[in-house]
Amino acid sequence: MNSISKPFQVKIGINPISWMNDDLPSLGGETPLETALSEGAEIGYRGFELGNKFPKEPAALRAVLGKYNLECISGWYSGRLAHAERTVAQEIEAVGPHLRLLAENGATVMVYGEVADAIQGEAQPLYKRPRFTSAAQWQAYADKMTAFAGYTLQHGVRLSYHHHMGAYVESPADVDQLMALTGPELGLLFDSGHMTFGGGDAVAVLKKHIGRVSHVHCKDVRPAVTKMARNANWTFLQSVMNGAFSVPGDGCIDFAGVLQLLYQHDYRGWLVVEAEQDPAVAPSYQYARMGFEHLQKLVREIELNGGQGGVAA
Repeated sequence: MNSISKPFQVKIGINPISWMNDDLPSLGGETPLETALSEGAEIGYRGFELGNKFPKEPAALRAVLGKYNLECISGWYSGRLAHAERTVAQEIEAVGPHLRLLAENGATVMVYGEVADAIQGEAQPLYKRPRFTSAAQWQAYADKMTAFAGYTLQHGVRLSYHHHMGAYVESPADVDQLMALTGPELGLLFDSGHMTFGGGDAVAVLKKHIGRVSHVHCKDVRPAVTKMARNANWTFLQSVMNGAFSVPGDGCIDFAGVLQLLYQHDYRGWLVVEAEQDPAVAPSYQYARMGFEHLQKLVREIELNGGQGGVAA
């Protein structure tokens, strides 16, 4: 154990999906935004990512978050650069209001989710997700992503690419390819749950791409459910409804290993609990608190032992 350890300069935040699911309004759609914000603040979370119920005007958003002394972490942006005909200029025009919303509320990262041809919200089994089929397609996409990321970075917000089930970039090999072909302007949003569901080992993939990680989503995975999802050809939303994901500490992922890597490589940013679940089955407050306490405990123990291993899971 180190006698003097460096601080772990992370903040623990949460996505409102634990209370209300934008893609599946039947999961908590009736829950007021104020419930999520007040409960999240009470638990100890320092900030929230945005969702559909948040104000879209910068001053109004600042007022809502300020009421609970919460920070604006980031917000999902539905990008379409995988469409061959979608230009970077068109994407820049489309992102304007969202970029202003984030930048004027102090967020330094933007979650980029590629929705072109994605099946994450469709009645399609996961194996039917879109794929790039040639080196030329990959390179064209990567070039557009680098250029778009360069634009947002000029405005103080780093684009953080979210590898996601049902989309073009889902598997570890997809992430390898994207990171190899894009410039450093593009950050990687490392999502422990999507990476594990997508066939990867969370710690191994994080170690490989740690130099590009600009944002982290912490969700756990129930392997029995994800195995069934694959074998039974479930859709992504079926997988969510049947409990594929949960909060840190309620599944199979080695979060001690994940956080040790982040600490050792001086990651400074957010750890965002994001666990799509049915709040009728997994009560929002209970599970949000469970995820917070698990991450907080690991952060404290890693600081105590200097990230040298031996952290309790």
